[in-house]
Amino acid sequence: MSLNNYQANIVVIIQKYVNQGWIISFNFSVDARSNYVGFIQGNLEFSRGSRLFFKEYIDLQESLEKLSYSFHYQDNENNLIFRYDNAKHKPDLGYADHKHIKDEIIPSTIPELEQVILEIIRDYLEDT
Repeated sequence: MSLNNYQANIVVIIQKYVNQGWIISFNFSVDARSNYVGFIQGNLEFSRGSRLFFKEYIDLQESLEKLSYSFHYQDNENNLIFRYDNAKHKPDLGYADHKHIKDEIIPSTIPELEQVILEIIRDYLEDT
């Protein structure tokens, strides 16, 4: 998959949730380092004013490899709700991929953008 194809897939995913009324505005940019390597960042504003800021430094030469990433979700008062990332910590966590939830850090898998959007809708936006 090329960087252009990956970018096009992101647009399709975001547009789906715009059309459903969950996302009210968004922006993102791609800094291409080659046809297969690039830095993608953006943010999505959801219907209740919360925001997801995301960034991925990816390498698509052989398969999708997220060299670094962050999916930071915050409420309408800029308080962290959760963040997935692979940033190094001191002291070392013992695992690279993790999720911050309030003051807790737990191991996680590397998420995809749509997976994070669905988690936000299911856990924070849908009326229960």
